[in-house]
Amino acid sequence: MKINRLGYLIKEGLRSVFTHGFMSFACVVVIVACLLIMGVFSVLAYVVDVNIDNLEQQNEILAFVDENLDEAQAREIGKRLEAIDNVKRVEFITREEAMQNFIARYPAEEQDMFSDLTPSVFRDRYVIYMDDLALMDRTDAAVKTVAGIADTSAYLELSRGFIALRNVVTIVSVILIVILFVVSVFIMQNTIKLATFSRREEIGIMKMVGASNGFIRCPFVVEGLILGLLGGAIAFFVLWGVYQLACDRIMTGMIANILVIPSFRSIMYPILVIYLVIGLIVGTFGSNIAIRKFLKV
Repeated sequence: MKINRLGYLIKEGLRSVFTHGFMSFACVVVIVACLLIMGVFSVLAYVVDVNIDNLEQQNEILAFVDENLDEAQAREIGKRLEAIDNVKRVEFITREEAMQNFIARYPAEEQDMFSDLTPSVFRDRYVIYMDDLALMDRTDAAVKTVAGIADTSAYLELSRGFIALRNVVTIVSVILIVILFVVSVFIMQNTIKLATFSRREEIGIMKMVGASNGFIRCPFVVEGLILGLLGGAIAFFVLWGVYQLACDRIMTGMIANILVIPSFRSIMYPILVIYLVIGLIVGTFGSNIAIRKFLKV
């Protein structure tokens, strides 16, 4: 009996989806649009974070040692640099190594032009790796105060740009997610409310013959769940296509040499789960709000 009752309630929920076809379609479209916008900004924030992490790993501060110091004195500076806050590790590069690194930048057929080059032209230096790229300004200033360091070189503007972009994208993403979630619930609520309004007399009769609120509410909840899940699934595949299209455009441009674009497969499962969960929440929440008024008979 309980299985038959559950089957009836699910069947009624499915029937209601097709009965109000246009409103159901509009509801799914709105959910897809909201989730897609949420997804685009969330993925953008993720890509920015990936590039910041990559920048933290590859970018560094170059600290040039005073020319008047010999190699032994230059190596002693390393301990003072390691003691600076936000410094993960330091790597000492001798004049000879600096010269070899410089020559290696050029093709083999062009390296003969540096045959007369001597290590004395270069300075001993330290490559300083940081824990947090956002603190590069502070770290660079601290490195310059170390005795024996003549000058530093750091991509401060690039790091500032990435940090600013991450902050803006994060704030906008949070605001949009909240706004679009409310909009989705509102649209879902109106869709379910239309269905309940057309069946208000039936609901009243069911209440008078003793049907529980849960029994009456279930078909509408099922309808909301179906619309929410359908919207989440469609939004996922649309986002996948948009991401792949954007990646193809980026990889064929000059910016491909600067940005790191992670594969969508690396984030597809979390996005799919989040989309389906949001769809379930929107569908359940919206349908419960819509049916509440009509249960007060």
